Amino acid sequence: MANPQPASLRPWFLESVPFVVVLLIVAHVLALVYWMFRLATEKERQPRRRKAH
Repeated sequence: MANPQPASLRPWFLESVPFVVVLLIVAHVLALVYWMFRLATEKERQPRRRKAH
């Protein structure tokens, strides 16, 4: 006879830690991509200087 699996004794917040870690990593990656996009497009908005001699 197989022994029934006992119910998880760990609290719910310990079981949600991996999900929260993945969520934080995704949020940071999205913030990094957004920051790089803003940095790359920021220079196009500035007027170009002309060298007048």
